[in-house]
Amino acid sequence: MTHPLAARSWTALRVEEPEPRLLVVTLNRPERANAMNAALGEELIDLFGALEAAPHSCQAVVLTGAGTRAFCAGADLAERSGMDDEAFARQHYMFERMMRALLACPVPLIAAVNGAAFAGGLELMLSCDFAYAAAGARFAFTEVTRGIMPGGGGTQHLPRSIGARRAKEIIFTGEPFSAEEALAWGIVNRLCPPEEVLAQAIATARRIATNAPIAIRQAKKAIDHGLQADLRTGMQMEIEAYHQLIPTEDRREGIAAFNEKRPPRFTGR
Repeated sequence: MTHPLAARSWTALRVEEPEPRLLVVTLNRPERANAMNAALGEELIDLFGALEAAPHSCQAVVLTGAGTRAFCAGADLAERSGMDDEAFARQHYMFERMMRALLACPVPLIAAVNGAAFAGGLELMLSCDFAYAAAGARFAFTEVTRGIMPGGGGTQHLPRSIGARRAKEIIFTGEPFSAEEALAWGIVNRLCPPEEVLAQAIATARRIATNAPIAIRQAKKAIDHGLQADLRTGMQMEIEAYHQLIPTEDRREGIAAFNEKRPPRFTGR
């Protein structure tokens, strides 16, 4: 049965299910370098809100952009042209909710960065669990060149990824950096030939999907929440997440499969 989100009609997104319980979400505005407009933001809120409400419906999500030019060029400045302060603030609040929706995704979320990821596009990527990028991709926080600053998590995600001093240089200058630099600094996990970046991200999602889904969700929760706490508190969060796995059928199946020397058959229960 096709996933309900893949069966829906979308305006600014394309949602596909190449394999059962694995979704590929494509920012589908290639004529605007997949820039974020109101329709795209609202649809991402809708989509990831639905996933948060039904975590069992999916085991991994890959987020990418249409075409080869850009993953996402940030907010669509043409749509913002002429906005008064109230309208600008209202739209930005919607983008804030969009970023929070991505962060709340209960299953692994992998970015397949097929081209430039600038401003809000880079924030979208940093809101994913990890990212693979095309070898020629470029990255930047350009907001200060437009009289604003990163406002979708960029000032928080980037320093946590690469340290405050390097993050300040990137954000204060607005200068782009290369895919090779992104890899060396740990912003992306892997560089791929452009024609392979999506396939490699899907392959990793497929590998993740062979593992116990509740265990993956609990591990993600422990990492994300533990990083916001001191070490001792984080370790306590980990133990609490771990103990919720003990009574599951998947825990018993995993042990049985190992002892019987066969692949496990996880059911998410």
